[in-house]
Amino acid sequence: MRSHSGEVSFPGGGQDPDESLWETACREAHEEVHLDRSLIQKIGELDHLTTVSSQARIVPYVARLSHKPLLAPNPAEVDKILEVPLSELMLPEVYREERWLWPGSNEERSVYFFELYGDTIWGATANLLHQLLMSGLQESEDTK
Repeated sequence: MRSHSGEVSFPGGGQDPDESLWETACREAHEEVHLDRSLIQKIGELDHLTTVSSQARIVPYVARLSHKPLLAPNPAEVDKILEVPLSELMLPEVYREERWLWPGSNEERSVYFFELYGDTIWGATANLLHQLLMSGLQESEDTK
């Protein structure tokens, strides 16, 4: 919780020397929530993005787990773990989209929000969730 304290976010952090970005993602998930790396099967990547506030570059990966993991928050980095079914994220009472004027420009962009368990997920994390959900919806439409 050194950076982005109080925000809902996915595990993440800096890349170590001689480590691929995929290895970084797996290591950070293990360090932050004790995700067993042997359960992880990489599916692909979402679009890369840079956060507005800290200019952090995010390379998000999507993975499948062989079974439901036993997770435990690292108290030095994580306050609590939220487990949310993907189907719940698109419920009208959970999901909303707003148009905001982007800082430093006259351009309006979509900003996504998910209201869960008394927490508001927004910013980069909500952007990634939205992208994941839309790619899944597109995939299911393509297979019809």
